[in-house]
Amino acid sequence: MKPLFKIAGVLFGAMAVAAMLCPRAAAQTPATVAPIVVDTAVPIIINAVKPKPTGLSKFEGFVMHANIAQITVRAKGNDMAIRTFALSPEAATKMQSIVEKGGYQYGDKITVMYNPSSLQAVKLRGKPSKAI
Repeated sequence: MKPLFKIAGVLFGAMAVAAMLCPRAAAQTPATVAPIVVDTAVPIIINAVKPKPTGLSKFEGFVMHANIAQITVRAKGNDMAIRTFALSPEAATKMQSIVEKGGYQYGDKITVMYNPSSLQAVKLRGKPSKAI
């Protein structure tokens, strides 16, 4: 029976300590709400994003295939980057005259000036190789 009294004494002592440390329950009163002050500081801009000019972009590489409607070019530094550009009407008329003389052959160096939004080639710079 002694262990039972020891356990009861320990439990009673723990409850007495908890009763002394815990505050009494009281009715809640409405809390007074202080207005929240929000700091409306202006953010500091370190680097503003500059819009890209709407001009032409340049793609340098080697011709894989070319005809009067489109041209496929492999990038100069990256063999896995291959792009196909549709030709604008001005570039198509120029390409027609180039094709009549023999056209671009596989491996010719070329620079394509294109519109980045439509991926349409506007200018072609590069010397076509001699006709076979």
